[in-house]
Formats: sequence, structure tokens, C-alpha cells
Amino acid sequence: MRGQIGLTDFQERWSIVKRSYRSQIFFRYGRTWKTLTRAGYIPTAASLLPAQPLLLLLWLAMGAFSVWAQTGAAAPHTPDPCTSGHEFATTDCTLTWHGITVYGAYDVGVGWVSHGLPENGYNYEGASLVNRNGFQHRFLVAPNNLQQTGLGIRGKEEFRPGWSVVFNASTGINPQSGLLANASKTDIINNGLPRSSYSYAIDGARAGQPFNDEIYGGISSEHFGTLTFGRERSLGTDAMLQYDPAGGSYAFSYIGYNGTMAGGGDTENSRWDDAVKYRLTVGPVHFGAMYKFADGSAGCYSATAGWTAATCTAESAHNNAYGFDLGATYRKFSVDIVPQHYNQAISVLNPLLGAQSLTQPYQSTVNSINTNQITGANMVDPSDTVYGIVTDNYGIIVAAKYAWDPIKFFAGYEYIWQNNPKNPLGVGASDQGGYRMSGVEDNNLDHEKLVNIWWTGAKYTYRSKTDVTFSWYQQRQDTFRVPPTCVPGNFRASCAGTLNEGSLYLNHHFTKRFDGFAGVAYSWVSGGLAIAIPHGPGVPYNYNNNCAPTVGGRFTF
Repeated sequence: MRGQIGLTDFQERWSIVKRSYRSQIFFRYGRTWKTLTRAGYIPTAASLLPAQPLLLLLWLAMGAFSVWAQTGAAAPHTPDPCTSGHEFATTDCTLTWHGITVYGAYDVGVGWVSHGLPENGYNYEGASLVNRNGFQHRFLVAPNNLQQTGLGIRGKEEFRPGWSVVFNASTGINPQSGLLANASKTDIINNGLPRSSYSYAIDGARAGQPFNDEIYGGISSEHFGTLTFGRERSLGTDAMLQYDPAGGSYAFSYIGYNGTMAGGGDTENSRWDDAVKYRLTVGPVHFGAMYKFADGSAGCYSATAGWTAATCTAESAHNNAYGFDLGATYRKFSVDIVPQHYNQAISVLNPLLGAQSLTQPYQSTVNSINTNQITGANMVDPSDTVYGIVTDNYGIIVAAKYAWDPIKFFAGYEYIWQNNPKNPLGVGASDQGGYRMSGVEDNNLDHEKLVNIWWTGAKYTYRSKTDVTFSWYQQRQDTFRVPPTCVPGNFRASCAGTLNEGSLYLNHHFTKRFDGFAGVAYSWVSGGLAIAIPHGPGVPYNYNNNCAPTVGGRFTF
């Protein structure tokens, strides 16, 4: 009879339609046919056997509209929640339950450095960058090369149409030791030791906090943007991660390894405590604003010649900060401008000096204002403390990138100016992670210090699974010494200087979760940036260069 089809004919036609539609759905929306069927978007073959062709087309159209309504016609790919261990291992599905997602990464490798130090379990940045105290070539475990190893939990739960509660909590862990990332502790365990006995000592925002990356909560609106409060990455850090060709890699990126650029002058300011952040995107334009409230203790300060209990005045913290971000994306080009300002910024250059100090057994026994001994009731026990230089910092970042498939080009520049703090910190002031400062320098700069950082690079993608990345970074500082007498044999940290780093690495994605990498970074310093210990005539780096080839693997989820 005309207008009717037999069961066998229908099954053959249904099989063709199902295969065709399954392929379209899989490639357009990143969902498997099995997942769509289980969710009820697409009917099973058995349920369609009695149906007429018109009903079949109606069901297919309803399924397509249901998927489109949930994802948006132009929405970016969003991984689905994992439904099995096999799916977790072979796809980029997420560990999500009721809007809460657990995520993390494990990144470890092996490397060789031409001028390095013994490792320690608190150092999370590895050994790729030239180090002021490095003195010997060695093989070592290389942690956190492309990404910080760590764990996090984030959530987004809609409480009314278009409005959601959001939160994020994440922390960094060292894969070689299982310890929390802790820059301050790398200095503390070297306090008082002779320089020749140091292990790696670094400075940074991660200082052993339970959530040393971020912990914040807030509200997000589809139309009015996102407002959050807590410990958050600075706008400079957000820009660095977006516009660094190496993606903030510790092993192959100077601006990833050293947070001077991200923190607007000091690496400890790459993350802000007690901060409010606002983000809004309207069409191709996006805007960000951030403010940090003053927090912590400012210690006890004295500007008189006799630094005693009678002349020491308790200080109040004035370490507030603010920043803005204005950017736009047009097709394959994007650009951002990020100005930042931070008061009472702290830089920890070295462990407290021991027997090799040029003057005193410990820097913490000398008041930097008048170089008099700190004695009696005002002396702070150097145990578990750090020594810091304090400045008020301003910085402005301009960065851009352009995709010309299969190559992406990156470039950026930051101009930083620093001054002695308007409100000095005193001995006993608090630093990142709640550590105390047993020594403080509030007058380290003879006059305004100017720093320029620029970078460029390109990433070439071969057959979607292999990336080859080349990057170049440079930091320059002007002389801020008065008088500006900087000649060989009389260089100080206040003299003009330059740091350069170039890197090249290959990263191959074996699966959506596991990738392997191999590459090399070479860095060197000169002038005032090659001074390791800034007091007196200055003690130079043991070696002014470092070559660091690295191989390893990363697993993300």
C-alpha cells in the first residue's frame, strides 16, 4: 500500500538516519549518543519502530532543539560530567555532582641545570631560572613544569533564572614531597646557614596556606557580571596566564616562574587576600576591577637613632591595593590593559644571613632606617621569620595575542615604578601565610625605581595534538642609586641591570588528560640584577646564567 513502509525497510532507514544524526550531535556538541539517549534527548530505536516517518522527524527535531536550548547555538564546548572510570580516563569529562566540580593536576618531570642547588620539599617552582645562589650542575626532580600540581573544588549553582552562587577553593601541592607549596619556608629552612649550604630559596604568594592559590565566593549574573570576595589571583596574574605563550609555565616562562610581572612589581602580590573582584563581559569588550582591603600586622617602627621600646611605635597596616582590566576580543585578536597599585608590597630576597653576612650575624638585628642594632625587648626571634624589602608599587600591563591557524602569536609589556613606602612597616609585621618579619627595609630605594618587562612568543599546533612553543622574556631596571656610581667592582642591586630568558619546548597530548613535554630554557643576568646580596658593595650571583633542559608529564582532571 502506498504511503506505508515495511518493518525491514523502516529499520534500514532508521539506521541511516540515526548514524547521520549521531555523528552531527557528537561533533557539534561533544556529547556521545549514549549520553544523549540516557538523558532522554534522543529516543531509542525500539521506541520508534511503530512510528511513521513524520513522527520520527518530529522526535529528531525535538531532540535537536533540546540540546540547542541547553548549550546555546554558539556556546563553547563544555565537558560533560563523568559517568564511568573509562570515560574519566579517555575523555575530558568533569568530576561534577550537583553543580560542584573537583579538579586538579599532577605535573612532574626530571631535569638538568648547569648552575643549581639541592632541592627542598617546599620549593614549588623548580630550578629552571638563573638563581642567585646556584653553584653546580646537577640532575634533579622537576616539579610543576607546565602547571602547578594541586587540587581544587568549584561550584556554580543557579538560585534564580540568570543568577548563580559561585565559589572556588584551590591549593598547590609539591609532587616531589607532598607538602603544600611554601615559598616562605624555603627561606626559613636556610636561615643562618652559610650561602654555600643553601637549598633553593624563593619568594612567592604561595606560603603554605591551606588554600595557597585561591579561596573565594560570590554571585554571578548572565547580564550583570560576576562579583567575588576572598583570596584571589590579581588581575595581572589573570593577564599573565592568558597572554604568556608558555601559559605561566614554571619550567619555560620567566613571567610564570617569577611573579614580578603578575604582581605589578613583587611576586608576593600575584594573589591578594581580603580582595573583591568584579568581571563583566559585554559583546566583544570585557572589564575587570579589583580592590584589596588592608590586613595583617604592621609591626613596630622607629626612625630614631636609639631603636628602643620607648621610641618604637606600633604601626597600622596600609597594604591596600587596587587594579583594573579593560580588554576586547575581535575574531582571533584580543588585547588587555591592566593597571595595578599595591601599598606596602613586600619582597623577600634571601634567607636571614648567617656567618657570611658582610656586617652582622643576622640581618634581622639591624634596623634598616639607621643601621643601628635592634636589642632588648624589641628584638624579634629570627626563628621562623623572614627579612623583607618594602615598597609602594605601580604598574601597567599591555598585552595582545593573535591566532593565525595553526600559529598563535603573543606579545606583552609592563612598566613598573616603585618608591619607598609612605607608611613604613616595622619589625614583627606579618607577611604571606602569616609569617612574621624579623627584619624590614623601608628605605631601600635612593629614589624611584623603574622596571620594564616585555615578552613575545609563538605557539604552533601540529594536527591538534602537538604544540611547539617558543618564548622570549626580558626584564630591565634603571639605576636608582644616588650617586649613580656603577662600575665593575662597585655594582650594587641599585644599578641598572637586565635579565633575559629564552625557551623552546614541545608538548604532545596523548589523551585529553595526559600530555608529555620536553624542552629547554636558558636565562642570564647582568648589572644590578646580577647582585645576589644587596648590602654593602653587593655580593654577585655565583654564576650569572643557567641552562635547564626538562622532560616530564602532566595529568589534569
